[in-house]
Amino acid sequence: MAKYDDIIETERNLDGTGLKVGLVMSRFNIDVCEGLLGACTEELIKLGVAQKDITLVTVPGALEIPLALRKMAHSGKFDALVALGAVIRGETYHFELVANESGNGVTRIQLDTGVPIANAILTTETDEQALERMSIKGKEAAMVTIEMANLLKQL
Repeated sequence: MAKYDDIIETERNLDGTGLKVGLVMSRFNIDVCEGLLGACTEELIKLGVAQKDITLVTVPGALEIPLALRKMAHSGKFDALVALGAVIRGETYHFELVANESGNGVTRIQLDTGVPIANAILTTETDEQALERMSIKGKEAAMVTIEMANLLKQL
């Protein structure tokens, strides 16, 4: 069995004090998105992010989220970003297109810019599933963005 006594491990840091966080929220499926927003901002503030250090930008839909994130990431004003949206399956292939392309865009921007982005774009089968998940996903996105911002500063 290997010994790990000499391995240096980073600690999970959920202290949001002093962090500047940008949020990009879709206005499509607005009830779900506002639920995500409320849970996310409440958790950010609970974890020490000052309300004045949170910037919210809204866009028409999930496909527009990556472009706004890209602009914010390149601005140098933010330690981390959060994508908030809801893609709910309909009767056409459009669901797959929007879900896949918005997710790919968020990941690509994060990797290209080095700015951490918590992806809280829900992809669900029904409105009910989205409403059930919005509070948990919003809270988790806040924790992820703070943890990753602190980790990147430490690295």
